[in-house]
Amino acid sequence: MSEERKPAKSEGRDGVRPPQMLFWIVTVIAVIFLFMALSRTGGKAEKLSDPESLLGEVEARAVKEIVQYREQFAPTVFRVIYADAARRPLQFISPNAEFDRRLYDAAAKVMAEDMERGAPVTLSFQTAEPEFNLKTLLPYIPALILFILFFYIVTRLFRAPGAGGGVLSFGKSRARLVSKEMSKITFADVAGIEEAKEEVREIIEFLKNPGKFQRLGGRVPRGVVLVGPPGTGKTLLAKAIAGEANVPFFSICGSDFVEMFVGVGASRVRDLFKQARENSPCIIFLDEIDAVGRRRGTGLGGGHDEREQTLNAILVEMDGFESDEGIIIVAATNRPDVLDPALLRPGRFDREIVIDLPDVKGREEILKVHTGKVKTGPDLDLKRLARATPTFSGAELAAVVNEAAIQAAMRDREFVTTADMEEARDKIRWGRQKRMVMLEDDRRITAYHEAGHALVAHCLPEVEPLHKVTIIPRGMALGATMQLPEHDRYHMSRRRILGDVCVTYGGRVAEELFCGDVTSGAREDIRRATELLRLVVCELGMSESLGPLSFTETEEHLFLGREIARTRNHSEKLNEEIDTEVRALSRQCYERARAIVKEHEGAVHRIAAELLKREVLSGEELGVLVAEEEQARGGEGSSAPQA
Repeated sequence: MSEERKPAKSEGRDGVRPPQMLFWIVTVIAVIFLFMALSRTGGKAEKLSDPESLLGEVEARAVKEIVQYREQFAPTVFRVIYADAARRPLQFISPNAEFDRRLYDAAAKVMAEDMERGAPVTLSFQTAEPEFNLKTLLPYIPALILFILFFYIVTRLFRAPGAGGGVLSFGKSRARLVSKEMSKITFADVAGIEEAKEEVREIIEFLKNPGKFQRLGGRVPRGVVLVGPPGTGKTLLAKAIAGEANVPFFSICGSDFVEMFVGVGASRVRDLFKQARENSPCIIFLDEIDAVGRRRGTGLGGGHDEREQTLNAILVEMDGFESDEGIIIVAATNRPDVLDPALLRPGRFDREIVIDLPDVKGREEILKVHTGKVKTGPDLDLKRLARATPTFSGAELAAVVNEAAIQAAMRDREFVTTADMEEARDKIRWGRQKRMVMLEDDRRITAYHEAGHALVAHCLPEVEPLHKVTIIPRGMALGATMQLPEHDRYHMSRRRILGDVCVTYGGRVAEELFCGDVTSGAREDIRRATELLRLVVCELGMSESLGPLSFTETEEHLFLGREIARTRNHSEKLNEEIDTEVRALSRQCYERARAIVKEHEGAVHRIAAELLKREVLSGEELGVLVAEEEQARGGEGSSAPQA
C-alpha cells in the first residue's frame, strides 16, 4: 500500500495558514531591522568635514562632553557638546578607526592634565547605547508601508490560491489526491450499473494483485472512458473507485487544463503524469474529458491553440515512448461523439463503458440506496415507484427521494409516504403544482382536453396503461395525463408509435367536439406527434408506401472538429412524397382518435365532470367511469378502431 499524502493546505495549531505566518514573521523582522538602522542617535548624523579642527578644540578645552554611540555592524557615531552653550551640538559619523583612537587619546590627555593640577575636570567622555527617537522614524513610515504592501502582494501572487494555482505553480497540475479515507463512497452506494461496476472491479483487482493477471500474460487496460447521459452515475462511480482502491487516486476536471496561455495545459498534463509516475501504481480520473479531448482538425482555426496542445500532451503521455504500465486513466464524458479518434484507439482508452439510464430493476436498487438514508413508511412500494419513473436517471431518483423527505418534513410527518414520493416524482418531471386562479371556462377546456387524452390511452391496448390524469397546472402545462409502463421496453413497434400519436391527438379532438373550438393547449401535443410521425417515415423505415429507407439529413455540427456541411441524400420529389406520407399518417391517427372519442362521448363527459370536481383521477378510477358509461348505454361493448 502506497503512503498517503497529506492535504496540500495545512493549518497550524492557531488556525493560521503557514503563508500567513511567514508574511507576519518577515514583516516583524523588517520592522526590527528598520528600527535598528534608524535609531542610532535620535538625530541626524553628519560627515565631519575637518577632523583636525575638532581634535584641536578638544585640546583647547572648548568641548564639554563627548558621547560615543557604538553599534555592531555599523559605523561609530559621536555627539559633541561644546563648553559654549551658544554653539549647536555636533553629531557626526566617525571617518575611520584611527580617528576614534586619536579622539579618545586627546580627551584622556585633557582629563588627566586636569586631574594632575587638581582642577575640576571640564571634559566628559562616555559610551552610550543608541537612543530611539520616534521623530527619526516618521519620515520612513511611508517607505515601511510600501514595503509591507509590496511583500504582501508578492506573497499572494506566489502563493498557491487553491489546489495548484499561483505564479510559480502556473504550469503545475491541479489534480487532487483522493485517499480512501477522504472518499466515503464505496461500491455499496452505487446501484443500477452492475456491468460497469464489474469492469471497474477488474481494474482495482489488477492494481491490488497484478501478478494474478501477469501470470497468464494479461495486461490491464491503459484507459477506461465512462460514457453516458448526465446523471447516470459516472462521477459517482469514480468516487466509489477512490473509496475502494488502496492506491493513489488523482482527480481532475478537463477544464482545469485549459488556460488562455498556450502551453499551460500541456505543462499541467506533464506535471500530472510526473506525479502519477512517482506514486505508481495509481489511478487518474479525468472528469468531463470532452473539454480538452474534442476532435482536432477543425476548419475554423490552426492547430496551435491551447486545447489541441493539451490534447497532444495527453495522447503522448498515455501511449508514447515513455508510457508507464502502472498508471490507469479513467475518464468520463456524456459527449463521446466529439472525442478525437486518437484518444479512443487501443493503447489509450481501451475500453468504453456505457452507463445508460437504469432499467426498472436498476431504478428499484437505486431507490433502495437512497431511501436507506431517510425514514420511510410501511406503505412505501419501491417496485411501483420504480415502474412509475421511466427514463429517470440516478441523479433524478436521488432528487425524488430528497424532495419527498423535504415535503414530509414540511408537513410534520414522522416518515416519508408513497404520496410524498409520487408528489416528488411529479414535481421533478413536470414541475411544482401551481394554484392558479383560472376562469371556469379555462378549467372546462382543460378538463375536456385531458379527458380526451385519458380516454384514448385507456381504449388503446398497444400503448402504456393509464396511471393518472390531472388538471392541476404544473410547470408550463395546465394539466397532464400520465401513463405507467408495466415493464421496460427495448423495441418500439409501428403500431405502438402510431397509438402514442393517437393519444396526443385525443386532447385536440375533445376540444373540437365538446368545446366548440380548438385552442393553443394542443401546441406541444402537435409538435410531439409530428416528431413521432417523421421518426416513423424518415428514420425507422416504417412507411408502407416509401419502404424501409432512411431519409435523414446529415448535418455536421459546428466546433466539433468536422467540416461544416448539410447534405440531403434524396431528391425534392421524394421530399414531397415524405411530406405526403407524414400528412396521411397524421390524418389517419387523428381520425382514429376522433372515432374513439365520439364512440365514448358519455365517458368523456363523466371524466371531465369528475376532473372539474376532484382535479385528479387515477387510472383505476377512470376505468370505473368508462365501465359505468358502457353500462349506462346498455352494456354494449366497444372496441377501439384498428389502425
